[in-house]
Amino acid sequence: MLGGMLHGMRARCGPLLLALGCAFAMPAVQAAEPVPDTDIWLKVRESFFGARPIRTDADEVIRLEAPYRAQDAATVPVAIRTGISQAGERYVRTVYLIVDRNPSPIAAIFRFTPDSGRAEIETRIRIEEYTPVRAIAELSDGELYGSARFVKAAGGCSAPAGKDPDAALARLGRMKFHLDQSVVLGEPNLAQLMISHPNHSGLALDQMTRLYVPAYFVRTINVTYAGKPVMSAEVDFSISENPNFRFYFVPREEGELKAEMVDTKDLKFEYLLAVRRGLATKAGE
Repeated sequence: MLGGMLHGMRARCGPLLLALGCAFAMPAVQAAEPVPDTDIWLKVRESFFGARPIRTDADEVIRLEAPYRAQDAATVPVAIRTGISQAGERYVRTVYLIVDRNPSPIAAIFRFTPDSGRAEIETRIRIEEYTPVRAIAELSDGELYGSARFVKAAGGCSAPAGKDPDAALARLGRMKFHLDQSVVLGEPNLAQLMISHPNHSGLALDQMTRLYVPAYFVRTINVTYAGKPVMSAEVDFSISENPNFRFYFVPREEGELKAEMVDTKDLKFEYLLAVRRGLATKAGE
C-alpha cells in the first residue's frame, strides 16, 4: 500500500540506527499554528481516502503530539493517542502517519486489533523541512478522524547516520522488548520494541567517499501475542535510526510476545519474550 505513487520517492531513503532505551520526551505545551492543506497532502488524501470525510474536531478520538520546534530533525518524537476502546465492535483499525513535506510523506501505516488494548503508538521520525505532520485514524466502521501539528525541523532525512556504520552492521536485526510496568493479565500493558538496523536514508552523504550511502531500511514490523496480532506496521525512511515503537497489548494469559521484522533486502529477523504475570524488564536487558 506504500507503493505506487510514492515508490520512487521513498526508494531513496531508509530508517536510521536507534539507541536502545531511548526516551520519547514531549513538550509540555505546543504552540498553536494553523496546519495548511499542502498539495502533497491533497494528493495523499485522494489516493488513500478518496472523497470520504475526515473529522478533525475530535481530539477524544485521535490526538497527535509533536514538538512545535524539534531539537533534532533526525529524531523528532511523536505520539498518537486514541480514545476509542478496542474492546467493542467499533475500534481503531488503522492509523496513518503522514509527514507532508518529506521526500516520502507516508511515514508509517499502523494496524491494530482488539488485542492491542489501546490503538496508540509512540516513535521518532525524521523531518526534512518545516512541515505539517498528520495522524489519520480509520475505525472498524470506516469512519475517519484526523489530527495534525506543524513541526519546525529541517535536514533530518539527509543527516548522516548517528552511529558507526561497522558497529551498526554488527548489530543488524537485534531486537528487544521493554516493559515499563509489571505485567497485568487482561489489561492493556505498555511495551517498547527497539530494533537495531543501519536504516540508511539514501539521502545522506558519506563524508569520506563523497557518495550517497545506498538506501537500506526496515520495511515491515509484525507484533503478536500468543499467536494473535497486536500491532503491525509498514514503515518508511521517515522513521528515525534504529526504529523504536511504544505500543499496548493485552495478555489474556501467559504467553509469548513476538516481533518479526523484514527489511528492504528481504532479510527477516524475529525476537520472542516470554510474558508472565508480574514481569517487568529494563531497557538494556
